[in-house]
Amino acid sequence: MTEQKTYNALFLCTHNSARSIMAECLMRRWGAGRFNAWSAGSHPSGQINPHTLATLKAFNLPTDGLRSKSWDEFSRPDAPALDFVFTVCDQAAGEMCPVWNGTPLTAHWGVEDPSAASGTEDRIRMAFRRTYVELESRIKIFASLRVEQLDRLTLQSSLHAIGTVHGSGADVMADA
Repeated sequence: MTEQKTYNALFLCTHNSARSIMAECLMRRWGAGRFNAWSAGSHPSGQINPHTLATLKAFNLPTDGLRSKSWDEFSRPDAPALDFVFTVCDQAAGEMCPVWNGTPLTAHWGVEDPSAASGTEDRIRMAFRRTYVELESRIKIFASLRVEQLDRLTLQSSLHAIGTVHGSGADVMADA
């Protein structure tokens, strides 16, 4: 019996305070044992949005050890070799990324910035939950792929297609 490869995935956003942090946690849950996950930002805020932490806790995801960090950490010689790099915000997708260790496949999985939500606390909470559900839908699909059985072209095509999936609005309303 051969040992299964563990893949390394990095999720990028500008501030690394909401979307990319959620994606990191979701990949750790749904890709457990098959994927290592990290997140980073091109211009990290240095802190995680409190609504992000509240959302992750509401869905029973661990938040220990999370921090807002620069994508520069993943371009150092001692950084892990990456297999996949996903941008989850349009601004980060348009920026010149560092050179990563490994030869990662990349995809843009842009989702609305819940940090930009305004209004009542309920409206803001719902914006964060919508983002969570959309990212979870994509990550569940991705984590279910038999990555080791797909050639790079097919896998790249699949990554782009997954980036168009939206979460179910009914899931957002679920009591977490």
